[in-house]
Amino acid sequence: MSQTPLLKQLIDAFTCLPGVGRKSAQRMAYHLLERNRQGGQWLSKQLAEAMEKVGHCQQCRNFTEQALCELCANPKRNQQLMCIVESPADVSAIEHSGSFSGIYFVLMGHLSPLDGIGPEDLGFDLLLKTIKQQSVSEVIIATGSTIEGEATAHYINDILRPININITRIAQGVPMGGELEYIDANTLARSIAERRAVDY
Repeated sequence: MSQTPLLKQLIDAFTCLPGVGRKSAQRMAYHLLERNRQGGQWLSKQLAEAMEKVGHCQQCRNFTEQALCELCANPKRNQQLMCIVESPADVSAIEHSGSFSGIYFVLMGHLSPLDGIGPEDLGFDLLLKTIKQQSVSEVIIATGSTIEGEATAHYINDILRPININITRIAQGVPMGGELEYIDANTLARSIAERRAVDY
C-alpha cells in the first residue's frame, strides 16, 4: 500500500510513543484506517481533550484536571508521610499495592545530566515547600534502583537532611536497574513496609 502524505504523518505521529517503532506505528495506522475508523476518531478526541485539560497537581505534581489531585485532596490520607517517586506510573503502581496511605511527590523524571535534566527540572523547590506546609515527618524515597534513580535519591537526601525529618528508602525486593511501574504489587508492598533509613 502506497503511503499518502497524511498516512505518513499518522505513522510518524504513532512513533512518538515509547517502544513504538516504524513497523508498529504502520500496523496501528493501517488497523485504524482499515477496520476501526470510529475507534480512531474516539482516540483522537480523547487524546486532544487530555492534552488540553490534564495538568499537574499544585501540591504533588501528579496528573490531574483539578488544582489538587484526588490523593492530595483526600483528608483520609496521612499528610505527614510522603513518598517521592519519579513518575505518575509509579504512583499507580504503589497505590495498586495497597501498601501506602500517605501523600506523594512526583518528580516527573530523575537527574540525568546527559539528557539535560537537572535539579531545577524536578520541582525540588515545590518539594521543600510542600514538606514544610504539610508538616511532613517522614519522607520515603522511592526512586528507581537505576544509576539515575540512585543519584536522584542521594541528591534528595542531601537537600532534606537539614530539615531534620525521617528519611527512608524503599528496600527489599526492588531489583537493581528495576523500574517501579513494572514491579509486582506484593514485591512493591514489601519494599514499602521494609523501607530502611537512608545512610548516604
